[in-house]
Amino acid sequence: MTSGLDTAASFQVPVARMTLANGLRVVVSAEHSAPVVCVAVYYGVGMRLEPRGRTGFAHLFEHLMFQGSPQMAKMELVGLVQANGGLLNGSTRTDFTNYFEVMPSHTLELALWMEADRMRGPVITQAELDNQRDVVKNEIRVNVLNRPYGSFPWIDMQERAYTNWHNAHNGYGDMVDLDAASMADVRAFFDAYYSPANAALVVVGDAEPAEVFEMAQRYFEGIPAAPTPPQAQIEEPPQEEEKRFTRVDPLAPTPAIAIAYHTPPAGTPEYYALGLLHEALAEGDDALLHAELVSKRGYASEVDGGINFLGHMHNARTPLLWCVTLVHDAEVTADAILEAFDAVIEGVRERGLDSGALARSRTKARASLFNTVAGYIPGFGLADLLASFELIEGDASRVNDLDARFAAVTPELVAQVAHDYLKRENRVILELHAGAAVAAESEAAS
Repeated sequence: MTSGLDTAASFQVPVARMTLANGLRVVVSAEHSAPVVCVAVYYGVGMRLEPRGRTGFAHLFEHLMFQGSPQMAKMELVGLVQANGGLLNGSTRTDFTNYFEVMPSHTLELALWMEADRMRGPVITQAELDNQRDVVKNEIRVNVLNRPYGSFPWIDMQERAYTNWHNAHNGYGDMVDLDAASMADVRAFFDAYYSPANAALVVVGDAEPAEVFEMAQRYFEGIPAAPTPPQAQIEEPPQEEEKRFTRVDPLAPTPAIAIAYHTPPAGTPEYYALGLLHEALAEGDDALLHAELVSKRGYASEVDGGINFLGHMHNARTPLLWCVTLVHDAEVTADAILEAFDAVIEGVRERGLDSGALARSRTKARASLFNTVAGYIPGFGLADLLASFELIEGDASRVNDLDARFAAVTPELVAQVAHDYLKRENRVILELHAGAAVAAESEAAS
């Protein structure tokens, strides 16, 4: 049977790797079509790996790492990147925190020196801690507390679907825990997690591996080695029965519903089978759930879904959730949506995907991979994939196995995964009630 990938060139990118004496992993993917490089450093600490009692500390530390060093004043790194025509950012994800610059390739050495300087340690005073704590708290207010659907479904669902604190807590930040953070906490967090052995340096673009390796040794290898931090235990027990919750969002104008299923372990054939099921069920206007819930019944204007709330299926460890969400018309009940939703899901559980649907899923999965690599920031999508595979699977070159992993999924495995994982006992349902609409009705009535 033709997989749909056989007639196309396999997804392959050049990958060169080395490990420095202090444990820092260095990955280079050379691509000389434009004189641009993306330099990214990923640290193996994310929202679910932070210590208990310090909710939001990984996120807070992302901000603190821009506050200067013994060599560079506060925001000097930002100014140097922008003065050279580059762009930069950082983010806190489920399993890592990253920092990156995209710059002209002739400034590669500057970018590497700056990231090595940052890795040696920021200068953080009590005033800076207080300032950045307030910045993070304001970000939480703007993006979560004072925004309709701000925590839906990513924070809301994780708090309800998981039983392990590391997976269930609000890693974006808790005001009480943020207020309790001390300078001693800052020093301990940096020493534990921001060590070379807990990081990967990735360079994508117009650079030669030998050149990058030599510069990495020159600038990074002198940073003292430190033990890798103990891995947080993030395992989840199997869910034995369906869970259903409701929550009122006081700012939401219309109701919404999220339906999530626990996924198979990442990297397994079953995991990639679920990836193909996602494409068939929830990705694009031809998806089965879109056809039923949007095109046929008109319950909502779109169906959203995915694996991993803070990225995609390739850049996080499991446990993860495959989650589908709809912001729907107020006249439609959650039960009506679930009835139509279950008709689609049960059909796939009973019969799997037909050959046409499976072929389209393979094509969409491949297009999604290329879109991820292309992105809108030059080099960053590929750098993110390489860093994720280096940190999660221990070898960035395994990114070149992705085509083969999807191609190896058989129709029988798709049917089996649908049957075993898309069952009601394995799912969590969250109804979000529209508080803004209720408040408006009450005000009109009075």
